Amino acid sequence: MLAGASLPLFNIGRAQGSAHHAIRHASIGAGGQAGRDIDNLLAQGVHLVAVAEVDDAQLAKLQEAHPDQRFKVYKDWRQLLDKEHRNLDSINVSVPDHMHAPVGLTAMRLGLHIYGQKPLTHTVHEARLMTQMAKETGVVTQLGVQFTTTQHERMTVQMVQDGVVGKIREAYVFSHKTWGDPEPLPARKDPIPAGLDWDLWCGVAAERGYIHNYYHPRQWRRRLDFGTGTLGDMGCHIYSPMYRALGVGAPLWVNSVGGQPNQTNWAVNEKVVYLFPGSQYTAEDTIKVEWTDGENRVPPEYLEMFGEKMPEQGCIFVGTDGVLLQGHQTLPVAYPRENYQGYRYPRLAPRDHYSDFLKAVQGEPVTPLANFIDFGGPLTEAILLGGIATRFPHETLHWNTKELQFENNSGANQYLRKDYRKGWEIAEA
Repeated sequence: MLAGASLPLFNIGRAQGSAHHAIRHASIGAGGQAGRDIDNLLAQGVHLVAVAEVDDAQLAKLQEAHPDQRFKVYKDWRQLLDKEHRNLDSINVSVPDHMHAPVGLTAMRLGLHIYGQKPLTHTVHEARLMTQMAKETGVVTQLGVQFTTTQHERMTVQMVQDGVVGKIREAYVFSHKTWGDPEPLPARKDPIPAGLDWDLWCGVAAERGYIHNYYHPRQWRRRLDFGTGTLGDMGCHIYSPMYRALGVGAPLWVNSVGGQPNQTNWAVNEKVVYLFPGSQYTAEDTIKVEWTDGENRVPPEYLEMFGEKMPEQGCIFVGTDGVLLQGHQTLPVAYPRENYQGYRYPRLAPRDHYSDFLKAVQGEPVTPLANFIDFGGPLTEAILLGGIATRFPHETLHWNTKELQFENNSGANQYLRKDYRKGWEIAEA
């Protein structure tokens, strides 16, 4: 166990494990991505036992979408787990980022299998704890990077590892999205909408006044205390093929040369450079990977190479023999095109992200591709380190993954973890 680690404790007993029957499931969250997760899980035949949702308006949308479903409703996820955990096999955690770890750690302690939305956690320290808890409990886990299981992403991994463009010299990962906000916190407080438990929504974060359409719904991704910006939100999706294909693990250092957060919000137009240890698939014993978002772009030679085929989001692998482009959610394409005429894509068996998770819950010999231990935890740590780097522009932060700290900047280390507000119990692990 991580020395000096602290975990949320909510005085809930441990559940009895169960498998090989209709899966009894609960959702933490009802609207937005939670609604999409519920749709996909119900399509796989799970039995939805209960839902925890702090906003009656979001709950109403779910009930309208699934009028045939009869599930118990809770405002407080702690009460749901306290009262229902013995009737459950699994949960999905589909709430704002700042609550991923408190819910996830509590549920794993109860022996519940978890489908957890990306990023796995809000802080690097929480991600390490989630990984360790998954190891200790042996529960089935799957990070909600659903494109990881698709043909196009798995094909990208296969092509890189087959050496289609040679050994990889460098990589670029990019998104056009702008989940940041350069403006200061508005100097106002608005009435809390009827049916919204604002205190529960804030959860482990410090109390604050409600501001209409500033935090909830969706806009929380822009806020330091609740989300993880564009890099945290889309990075887990778009880094996934690079991270898996190259097997790079934890970065050696990270350096931000783009936008910088203000006191309350993440930056727009980020540009973050990582140096990772190399692998058998890289040209050298280290490899640089560059993230850009918003108005920032990849180097112009690639914009010219891809022309109208240049996607808004995706990754570029620059190899010794060619360049591989994978637009987010599209098939990879090798360049220069004339060098790959007649190339035949590898044939891969179909897989489904939700189905893999549920098969593993039922005891089938399936290992979810985005499980917390092998992939979700380490990937989230790497992504969140980039977010910390944006607070220290043009400074190379050297990372010691074993000690879970930066070696050359004690100020940066304070952002690896956070304090939970008073009233949300904390216990030393």
